[in-house]
Amino acid sequence: MQRWRGLEDIPQDWGRSVVTIGSYDGVHRGHQLIIGRAVERARELGVPAVVVTFDPHPSEVVRPGSHPPLLAPHHRRAELMAELGVDALLILPFTTEFSKLSPAEFVAKVLVDKLHARLVVEGPNFRFGHRAAGDVAFLAEQGTTYDFEVEVVDLYVSGSAGGGEPFSSTLTRRLVAEGDMEGAREILGRPHRVEGVVVRGAQRGRELGFPTANVETLPHTAIPADGVYAGWLHVGDEAMPAAISVGTNPQFDGTERTVEAYAIDRVDLDLYGLHVAVDFLAYVRGMAKFDSVEALLVAIADDVKRSRELLEAYEGE
Repeated sequence: MQRWRGLEDIPQDWGRSVVTIGSYDGVHRGHQLIIGRAVERARELGVPAVVVTFDPHPSEVVRPGSHPPLLAPHHRRAELMAELGVDALLILPFTTEFSKLSPAEFVAKVLVDKLHARLVVEGPNFRFGHRAAGDVAFLAEQGTTYDFEVEVVDLYVSGSAGGGEPFSSTLTRRLVAEGDMEGAREILGRPHRVEGVVVRGAQRGRELGFPTANVETLPHTAIPADGVYAGWLHVGDEAMPAAISVGTNPQFDGTERTVEAYAIDRVDLDLYGLHVAVDFLAYVRGMAKFDSVEALLVAIADDVKRSRELLEAYEGE
């Protein structure tokens, strides 16, 4: 998959293409429907499928300080899009100047002049241009002028997790913030992932016999509610079953919120300085302060046992 940052990166001889535009944070199942349809139509038409997205998130530029928690960094979104068959990813730097483009200017500069769109595939609530004034109806009108079609893909409605709401990044962020990892997984189509570099912490886990990878998460990451979770610690191509702690470590009067993953039965790992990923499968228990270190050790042993059981059950599904 080709990756471009800015309009100037698009090859001069780029031909017609099928395009879809959006933030696509998380590339959840609703996004997968739209992107998948764009890829399908591109194959039918014999042209490349292009995803257009933005960095930073538009809300941060339009309303500074409002950057939403991110479900996936750009490199992870690119990996997921490539798996769906996308041919090229265009990341547009979202600046104050760019935010002032009218819907018509956006169509002309991006879709027509640079990507030579033959077809644009979007969800029903797609908005674009200055003050989000453009919608799919306006896009279709522009298509008649510039010779491209517009296809609208209705999003599936989520099940029990969302209470009947359409799949959305906003809903997924809420579920993650609540610690509902099963609900988030239902929308994402996979466990929620947090990434970052392993840094040195207080090393109390090592002293207690349960060494953890203290993950310095990427900026604006959507981090689950405080508690203990079952999941996986990914180091390179290896995925290790893990018990994961999120919180301030109240047992030792901590103040900084951390994400720490214990790779079950692995006490031989030296991960400092490595970029790792942590997948959250299921909530085990809330964060608590125990009467003694001995009581904490009993709880950790039970956390590991419960995490192992949850992971084995999931892999047996």
